[in-house]
Amino acid sequence: MTKRIAAATTALIACAIFASTAAAQAAGANPPCSPRQAIIDRLANKYAETSVAIGMASNGGVLEVLAANEDSSSWTIIVTMPNGMSCLLASGQNFEMLQGATQVKGDPA
Repeated sequence: MTKRIAAATTALIACAIFASTAAAQAAGANPPCSPRQAIIDRLANKYAETSVAIGMASNGGVLEVLAANEDSSSWTIIVTMPNGMSCLLASGQNFEMLQGATQVKGDPA
């Protein structure tokens, strides 16, 4: 992954969190949540999605982007809390990995 991919993934996650939080609040609903392994298994079995990016959120949660192969190009963003419960934040189609980016690790500050 490149810095560009990491930046795009971070922006995607931030937008997804904002959009899903706003939508959930507007609808008065909570996002669907289950134990992480149950969600991972379902996304793998139904959509052939696997983890492609992961990062730690400031609230202790782990944000994870899952994406499928190039044929289906589906994607899902989940957050997993320290208690092991994961919630779906956003999903969609046409996920694309950017070329030429470098992997970013550690504190970006």
